[in-house]
Amino acid sequence: MSETKNPFEVMMAQAHEMARALNPGLEHFSPKGFEALWPTMPKEAMELMFGRTVNKDGLDAKTRLLLTLAGLTMQGAQADTAVRQTVRHALEAGAKKQEIVETIGQMSVFAGIPAMTRALELAQEVLDDKRDDET
Repeated sequence: MSETKNPFEVMMAQAHEMARALNPGLEHFSPKGFEALWPTMPKEAMELMFGRTVNKDGLDAKTRLLLTLAGLTMQGAQADTAVRQTVRHALEAGAKKQEIVETIGQMSVFAGIPAMTRALELAQEVLDDKRDDET
């Protein structure tokens, strides 16, 4: 009798096999490398891409990034790199620690306590790093 794998494990195994076939160097790729390349965009770049460039009266970059953080939390905070980068970018765009915590906390009502807890753990990693940078 064979062991049943969950669909995510099967998908990841297929993705690794495809990466190995396309480029053997990608076999051990980690998205954490992206964080090191460009950990935080300048506020001006965020406003250009996420802010009021298209709609002058629209949402600013900080609000858009807090909404993005809420969405990532709603998905179960499974994308570690995306959550950490969004927190970094939100801070750069002017979000306060309390706004980040409240955004994630509000999602507990919709996404559940485990998703909120995971998102808060990831956000805390960034906030701890930020504190180290300031001292």
